[in-house]
Amino acid sequence: MSLENEAVRTDGDVDDLVGIGFGPANLALAIAVDDHNRAAGEPPLRVNFLERQRSFGWHRGMLLDGATMQVSFLKDLVTQRDPRSRFTFLAYLQERGRLADFINLKTFYPTRLEFHDYFEWCAAEFADRVGYARTVTGIRPVTGPDGRTEQVEVVSEALGGGGRRTRRARNIAVGTGLTPRLPEGVRTGEHLWHTRDLLLRAPELAQRPLRHRRIAVVGAGQSAAEAVEYLHRTFPTAEICAVLTRYGYSPADDSPFANRIFDPAAVDEFYAAPEGAKRTLLAQHANTNYSVVDGELIEALYRTAYQEKVAGQERLRILNATRLTAAEESADGARAHVRSLTTGREQVLECDAVVLATGYTHVDPRELLGAQLAAACRTDEQGRLRVDRDHRVLTDDRLDVGIYLQGGTEHTHGITSSLLSTLAVRSGEIRDSMLLRRAGRDLRARDAVTAAAATATATVTATAG
Repeated sequence: MSLENEAVRTDGDVDDLVGIGFGPANLALAIAVDDHNRAAGEPPLRVNFLERQRSFGWHRGMLLDGATMQVSFLKDLVTQRDPRSRFTFLAYLQERGRLADFINLKTFYPTRLEFHDYFEWCAAEFADRVGYARTVTGIRPVTGPDGRTEQVEVVSEALGGGGRRTRRARNIAVGTGLTPRLPEGVRTGEHLWHTRDLLLRAPELAQRPLRHRRIAVVGAGQSAAEAVEYLHRTFPTAEICAVLTRYGYSPADDSPFANRIFDPAAVDEFYAAPEGAKRTLLAQHANTNYSVVDGELIEALYRTAYQEKVAGQERLRILNATRLTAAEESADGARAHVRSLTTGREQVLECDAVVLATGYTHVDPRELLGAQLAAACRTDEQGRLRVDRDHRVLTDDRLDVGIYLQGGTEHTHGITSSLLSTLAVRSGEIRDSMLLRRAGRDLRARDAVTAAAATATATVTATAG
């Protein structure tokens, strides 16, 4: 890779950490580091972040009016780590002049729109430490004369190409988030969207006449149900077809005992558990998070479907026990091919749009790390990355760069890997791990100086003798 247009960096320019991605996870880490730097008497940690979006954004395509968070506001970016931090959700409310008003709502669950505003309020404090509109194009090991790698160079380019820059770091935190999961063989387009783009695409559709007066939503989780409700409300002349492989939406288990799976202490227990127990726990508690829907929303959708049946004007159609077999763009919309799981009957839905609420998947961080660094990462029998309790990838002895994962660790750390529930605590664990590693480097450096001085003294003594 050419070094043209790259800034020349010196040892003094080495960051303690470069975070790749600046969503809620790395934002929480930035806050944890900031809290430490303000309180500690020792040298501050130097951290910077790179983010491909032009500004902070978290699932903007699903910031639907009235949609509420599914986690308590107390599971913000800091409270479970340090409720005294200046970055709590309550501090945000106080500064916005809404603390008393929020208290009067008598709820633990703010709207998604408000929580996003809280995230933006926090992110604004770190604008000078985030390179927005930048894509990481390579991570290169910096190998010393002893063959060990204690630093990496993170190369990024501005969106659209050019503007190449390099940051050197002792640690990296991969927080690139999730990527939309699409059915096999399906590609998104002007009339075929993933729910990630719902609020970006639906207003465009609303500006022109609907030819088919039909929109299909594929999926059975919270995003699918919210998309169905939103589209039914937004397009009053259109038929909304909910395509489900189940008989209907399943409620999320948010009971107090089940919710303990999201406690920070549960991460310790899960990490120490044998592999068989981990598989069992993930399977038993899948209904707390995966392909499940808030009970009130389920009841609201059922009530709507029933009332339309009574009125003889059924716009909300639940195609249950039905699977999407194919979907593609058409000349004037999109086409969904579906098949009944019970009768085998196939039909084609001519739609103005097909919305895929088919979830997300993690991107293997080894694709970002590059071949040389990826080869130094240790894996288990199933080829998955081995990750230490401090969220750092285990590597061979030649690599002494901390590679921290902000997600993609469900197999080692449990169901909260990609959720908001333990971000506050996890960010503190990563920060403390970096501090511990820095102390170890400083100690080794002092020992090396002491050893060199002792050798020099011995040499002088021998010469004098």
